[in-house]
Amino acid sequence: MIKTFTAIDFELATAKYSSVCAVGIVDVVDGEIVKEFYSLVQPPQNKYMWQTSRVHGIKPKHTAAAPTFLELFPTIQPLIQGKHMVAHDELLDRSVLRETMQYYRLSYTDLGLAPVWDCTSKIYRSLGFERTKLSICCELMGVELNHHDALSDARATAELYLKIEDAIQLKKLG
Repeated sequence: MIKTFTAIDFELATAKYSSVCAVGIVDVVDGEIVKEFYSLVQPPQNKYMWQTSRVHGIKPKHTAAAPTFLELFPTIQPLIQGKHMVAHDELLDRSVLRETMQYYRLSYTDLGLAPVWDCTSKIYRSLGFERTKLSICCELMGVELNHHDALSDARATAELYLKIEDAIQLKKLG
């Protein structure tokens, strides 16, 4: 199993994948978390849907003075460029990154990321876990989670990825 990787999670302000309002990134080297990054992000026009704010608690007043993704990208880029990426819902998080970069006319391909990332939800499903929501996997595997906080979600994803071998043993025991 790969023990050096980067886990990422985004929170969105609206249903648009380019409406990032928070990002959490966790860098793991040789099985140890070595760096964590979190930032609020001002989405385009600082626009929110009440439904998304209800989920994560982030509102326009929280991101009014936050950097835009474009302003934050020079900080994010070295954290993810060329890395082995992991996300709990990799299709969502990969699509969010790609569409947000496209919105700001940044080159996703220049990041040198794999076309598909490792997905802890799919991995745990393949191990026989019937339900693989992040909160459920964390509860079953004893991983602390403050759900819908981007850094906590990214950290929990990293820990779930590191616990795959434990999950295999857990499923063998029934």
